[in-house]
Amino acid sequence: MDERRTVKVSKYLSRHLRHQPESIGLVLDPHGWVAIDDLLRAMDRHGMRISRAELEHVVAVNDKRRFTIDADSDRIRANQGHTVEVDLDLPPAAPPAYLYHGTVARSLDAIRAEGLRPMSRHHVHLSPDRETATRVGARRGRPVVLAVDAAAMHRDGHVFHVSANGVWLTDAVPVAYLRFPH
Repeated sequence: MDERRTVKVSKYLSRHLRHQPESIGLVLDPHGWVAIDDLLRAMDRHGMRISRAELEHVVAVNDKRRFTIDADSDRIRANQGHTVEVDLDLPPAAPPAYLYHGTVARSLDAIRAEGLRPMSRHHVHLSPDRETATRVGARRGRPVVLAVDAAAMHRDGHVFHVSANGVWLTDAVPVAYLRFPH
């Protein structure tokens, strides 16, 4: 599968496993899973024909590891980033001392006023390192990386989860825990 096709399929999967499953007739279970056979049939009915091997290739090579196939190889789900209601059933986890959030300068005034909020998603997404946060922020322009005092948040009772692809999730990050660049 060539790179352009891989990206096209990945974006299609993201849209339908995270945001609009109903638009191709899919129903995610409460934890975001859908049968792979149902997904492939729905994609085919809506003009996106791919084989099981192509689907497995997209899951395996996705640089952000956005998707997981279950242990029985029967079901697939997006690892995080949903705007539809799902419970990823992730246990609470103790975060490292600092986590990072990539953004752009035009968002800083709102972040300074309100902290980090999940917006249309269920959680705020945080990266385990500056490099990853830089790549995330660069998707929207020149990146600005904020440090999050995750250890202090955790001590103060904020709950963290870590998704299958290493993205840290929390409900919100109040301004007091943010470190802005100078």
